[in-house]
Amino acid sequence: MFSEANNIWEWFSGIWFAPATLLSFDYEFPILLYGIPAVPLLFFLRWLLFFRFRQKIEIAFFEGEVKRSWGSLLRFVPDIIQALSLMLILFALARPQRTNEQIEQYTEGIDIMLVLDLSESMRIEDFKPNRLEASKEVARKFIAGRFQDRIGIVVFAGDAFSLSPLTTDYKLLDTYLSEIDFGLISKPGTAIGSALGVATNRMRESKARSKVMILISDGENTAGNIDPITAAELAKAYGIKIYSIAVGKEGAVPVGTDAFGNTVYEENTLDETTLRKIASIGEGQFFRASNNKALDEIFNKINTYEKAEIKETRFKDTRDFYHIYLTWAIVFFLLWLATKNTFMSNALED
Repeated sequence: MFSEANNIWEWFSGIWFAPATLLSFDYEFPILLYGIPAVPLLFFLRWLLFFRFRQKIEIAFFEGEVKRSWGSLLRFVPDIIQALSLMLILFALARPQRTNEQIEQYTEGIDIMLVLDLSESMRIEDFKPNRLEASKEVARKFIAGRFQDRIGIVVFAGDAFSLSPLTTDYKLLDTYLSEIDFGLISKPGTAIGSALGVATNRMRESKARSKVMILISDGENTAGNIDPITAAELAKAYGIKIYSIAVGKEGAVPVGTDAFGNTVYEENTLDETTLRKIASIGEGQFFRASNNKALDEIFNKINTYEKAEIKETRFKDTRDFYHIYLTWAIVFFLLWLATKNTFMSNALED
């Protein structure tokens, strides 16, 4: 299908009358299209009136001398050509066109660092299947809901390291999340301060409009070489907002099964004080999640709080095609002028 008529000969291609071509158009004045089927109806009504009121000459012929000739049908050719010309004029006036619209979406973006606890207490099964897997799942959903935001991952137990730098490659981040396991860090403990320090180091040179850190942990700081409060103050100095999430229940929590398949419970305590203080210093918010649903809702809230405004730029390229059909209309009109006073228009019609 032609996207445009580049020269006079392409105007006369039959493809412009193909159903697929006609249906592909948008019409500036579509109401005029309803006038097209009315044209042949008007010509038919004119013929009926002419047949009813025309003057007639009575001529008698002997039976058998009057014979019908197919050539007499040629007298309808000028009317057909004129009707086609009028129909094409109406089609051209409806202004067929095609619009190519492109939409570009962009945003200033937010840099987000997920800081995930891998300590042994994250094996506890008060979340399904356990605290770590539940955290990974909501983090995966969170990443999938972002648009052009750079996201990185820091993991920690007795030590902390950057698993992924800030990136917009969300498929790569999903792969990293799938590979996160307790075996990544062999050193026991919970080095919250070190984790905040590593995350801050990854974000300190960021030029993003907003920098956010999401800390997920279930315990108090028991390892590392930097105090969590000091690390939080350092992050604030670099303009990083911190959300802290405490995962886990207080009291007896399931930690696995014994040799007989029975669930084993242990007493669990959760130190919220440090995590609350970190969020306060980071001018973010502290959350407490006691089950999978609560954790999912917390991430939904953070997703809402830290939503960058998505801007759209629309480009419209509208191309008119009325001139092609108007050219056809002129051609048929000239043909009508050439034929209306020839042998095809016989004044002595039967």
